[in-house]
Amino acid sequence: MAHTKGAQTRQAILDAAIVRFGRDGFRVTSVADIARDAGVGGTVAYAYFPSKEALFLAAVDEDAAGVIHEGLSALLEQADFQAWRQSLIFTLIHAVDQHPLARRLLAGLEPDVTERVLEIPALNELRKACAERLRAEQLAGRLRHDLDPVAIGNGVIAITLSLLMSVVQIGGNTAITYANDVAAVFDVALGRPSPSKKRRDEATARLDAAPRV
Repeated sequence: MAHTKGAQTRQAILDAAIVRFGRDGFRVTSVADIARDAGVGGTVAYAYFPSKEALFLAAVDEDAAGVIHEGLSALLEQADFQAWRQSLIFTLIHAVDQHPLARRLLAGLEPDVTERVLEIPALNELRKACAERLRAEQLAGRLRHDLDPVAIGNGVIAITLSLLMSVVQIGGNTAITYANDVAAVFDVALGRPSPSKKRRDEATARLDAAPRV
C-alpha cells in the first residue's frame, strides 16, 4: 500500500532529524534546521511532532531500530546454533557506523537520554528473538536445560550493547578484537556441561551430602 503524503512528509522530517541530530546533537540543532533539510515549512514539523524533544526521541527510536533490525536479521538468518551469537555481535558493530544518531547515543554524547538505549521499542523484538533461539537450542540438547532463555537472552543483549558502547567510545579497531572473545564466553557459559564435568559435579554433590564424622 502506498504511503500517504502525510506519512511521507513525516518520514522525511524524521530522516532529516536523524542526520542533523546525529551530526550536531540535540542542543545545537533546531526544528527549523530539520524542516529546511526536509524541504518543508518551518512549522510543518510541529504538525507531526509536538516539540523538539518529541522529534528527537522519535529520531532516536527510528535510527536505533535500524541498527537493531539488522541484528535481528542476522540472528534469524544464521542457521548454526552457535554462530548466531557471533554473527549478531559483528552485525550490530558494523550497523552502528551507518546510523549516526544511534552511534552518538552509544558514544555518550547525549547523556540526558543515554539510558533510553535499553528502552528502544525495537530492542524488545531482539530480546524475544534471542530468547526463542536459546529455547530452540535447549530443545535440541545444545544448551543447558537449567537456564531461563528469557533471562539469558536479556543478558546476551545487555552484554552486546555494552560491547557496542565500547566499540563506539574507544574505537572499533581496539574493541572489535574482543568480539570473538565475548562470543566464546557465551558459548562456554551456555553450552552443555561435558560428561566429565557432570560426573565431577555429581561426585561433589555426593560428598557434600555425606554425613560428617
